[in-house]
Amino acid sequence: MTSLFDSHRLGTLRLPNRVVMAPMSRVRATADGLPTASMATYYAQRATAGLIVSEGVYPNPQGQSNPGGPGLHTDAQVVAWRPVTDAVHANGGRIFAQLMHAGRVGHSDVAGYQPVGPSAIAMRAEVFTGAGGLQPAPVPRALELAEIPGEAKVYADAARRAIDAGFDGVELHGANGYLIQQFLSSGANQRTDAYGGSITGRIRFAVEAAEATADAIGADRVGIRLSPGGTVWDTVEEEVPELYGALFAELARLDLAYVHVLAGVAEDLLVALRKTWPNTFILNPGGQISPTPTDRADGEHWLAQGADLIGYGRAYLANPDLVERLRTGLPLRESDKNTWYQGGDTGYLDYSSHQY
Repeated sequence: MTSLFDSHRLGTLRLPNRVVMAPMSRVRATADGLPTASMATYYAQRATAGLIVSEGVYPNPQGQSNPGGPGLHTDAQVVAWRPVTDAVHANGGRIFAQLMHAGRVGHSDVAGYQPVGPSAIAMRAEVFTGAGGLQPAPVPRALELAEIPGEAKVYADAARRAIDAGFDGVELHGANGYLIQQFLSSGANQRTDAYGGSITGRIRFAVEAAEATADAIGADRVGIRLSPGGTVWDTVEEEVPELYGALFAELARLDLAYVHVLAGVAEDLLVALRKTWPNTFILNPGGQISPTPTDRADGEHWLAQGADLIGYGRAYLANPDLVERLRTGLPLRESDKNTWYQGGDTGYLDYSSHQY
């Protein structure tokens, strides 16, 4: 039976194990979206993962969600990312950049722009604005029909910059209520043109973003993260099996390197989707329903169900040596939730690896 510690071929990369560090926001970048030396250390500490997927990186100014998030739309940001990717590679690792356009999950106090979305429908939620604290999510500006192809192409532009910055590839964030999933959502997307209404319309933006990115840097360096049936950030999806069946079919046509799926619906649907996908399938067991960090048993269960790689999120916060802890059966340390987003190095760089 396949083990978490078997190697796996992902595009042109050979992963030494099947453990993926899933993307997690840590909001440690500078005010202008530049990665820092601490971020280079943080990712380098976790380079024994088969693959690291970075925290969400905003691909254009109006795509920024959180203060303290990093960007990939300026030359200065490209330069600042290079020490991060160099540090991961020096420690023997591989890293993809997650490209995360916030869409309506943002605020003008953060990005300097009114958030955009498929429709002018605000989330029923509050967003963090920095000094302004939590504020009700604003009504986004509905993207004009003529704008949408260009907004899809910002992922491709950021992907080119990611490769220039030394990343091994990119992951489009199509999960957790951000822009791509907003187009999939019947709650956030009430358009009646080619980008809304029918399933074909609702998946169009995701497919165009993936196609543009694959054309820009090669499909073997592009993955996409999805959360079928997800409800994060006031997401509402209908006809989930049909919606994602159609989306998977269109994405498979592009020959992307992988899909990265969060477990938020019944297992039989996830297994069925896996069977339709021809390339690498990453399953994140924690998804949106697990109250605790996932462990070795969770990963091995999903490998037995057909997943190729297993995404671990919260388990990586306090366990930079997660692969060896899983391999040797050492207990997983719990992270301090109060430090997840507070900035600084406390709760960020001070979880040491076990001495073997």
